[in-house]
Amino acid sequence: MTKEKKEKSRYSDEELQEFKDLIMQKLESARKELNYLQDQISNAGNGTSDTSVKFNGIEDGVDMMEKEYLTQMASRQIQFIKHLENALIRIENKTYGICRETGKLISKERLRAVPHATLSIEAKKRKK
Repeated sequence: MTKEKKEKSRYSDEELQEFKDLIMQKLESARKELNYLQDQISNAGNGTSDTSVKFNGIEDGVDMMEKEYLTQMASRQIQFIKHLENALIRIENKTYGICRETGKLISKERLRAVPHATLSIEAKKRKK
């Protein structure tokens, strides 16, 4: 009698806990980064300037560009946090690590690199 190796349909509770720990670490770091960016945004352009009126226009432009950049970075960080929070929900539902296109397990290596991934490498390549 030969036993066929049955393909796993989901990660074990222990494996899910490992990913949950990883995501929680990334989430904590991402929230700290977001707080830092938000502090920078609220402080941008609040410097005391002793320069003449002639240079204020240039400084205002630089301040505006810096604020736009920081706002864009904060927006990306907010999106990243949402993706991580959604991954935690998938862990709780025990659907974490299952490719939404193929229904197969996403490799552990991919999930360690991109813990909020919802597509396997195979499915991701097909989308391109």
